[in-house]
Amino acid sequence: MKRGFLLDMDGVIYRSSELIPGAREFIETLRHCDIPFMFLTNNSQRTRRDVATKLERMGIPVTEKHIFTCAMATARFLARQQPGGTAYVIGEGGLQTALHKNGYAVVDKEPDYVVVGEGRTLSFEMLETAVKMVLDGAKLIATNLDPNCPTKDGTRPGCGAIVRLIEEATGIKAFSVGKPSTVMMRQARKELGMATSETIMVGDTMETDILGGVQMGYRTVLVLSGGTSRDDLASYAYKPDLVVDSVADLCDTSVLIHQVLPTNNREDDTPHDIDAWVKAHA
Repeated sequence: MKRGFLLDMDGVIYRSSELIPGAREFIETLRHCDIPFMFLTNNSQRTRRDVATKLERMGIPVTEKHIFTCAMATARFLARQQPGGTAYVIGEGGLQTALHKNGYAVVDKEPDYVVVGEGRTLSFEMLETAVKMVLDGAKLIATNLDPNCPTKDGTRPGCGAIVRLIEEATGIKAFSVGKPSTVMMRQARKELGMATSETIMVGDTMETDILGGVQMGYRTVLVLSGGTSRDDLASYAYKPDLVVDSVADLCDTSVLIHQVLPTNNREDDTPHDIDAWVKAHA
């Protein structure tokens, strides 16, 4: 049966700069079995090439096609909403590159959108400019609403914390495109080439990875190698289909498929290829 994996990275494949035991073997298993997979990240700072290079240097052989970032999802969303638009950007190279590739110009006056991502170069002047632009009519977009970002030196404020300042100052809520938004989750599934019931989301965070998968109707696997414990699950109204200690437990794909993706169990499937689906059901 066809199936494909959407994989979170930090807490699933690595912690900081260290691979999680079993991660390399899991990716090798997917490759050996010719199972499609794609890494999803709510970090908009890096381009997909940068992310692929980081993984390669950690011993995970991937290419750009295996990477899908919230910056890419945001840029594609805006390109559909308003082709050839303009944006004032609070963020770094990954976000600006994605916008440029999707036909957007980055400007410092009268933008169509104020787009907020992660950034280490944030200044109060940039926030003040963004607030004025939003009050003047620019639409406020967040690449994600993660309140913080784990780093090798500890925790730093994330996109969610930054955009909250602008929301509070303007009284206008941002539209977020990154996980758990269905915008990014659906884009990633289509990029992977899978239907809804063929897609498995693997993550370590209930509020983003698992919630996003549940909302889309994907099968979900929570790994406990990140920031979530088994005791935490009682606090949520939704739950993953499977809980494992780490991706090392997923190397036996026959067990995984049996437990997580039983056949003929979804009547509400979303096809990837509409034309093929119409022909098959004509």
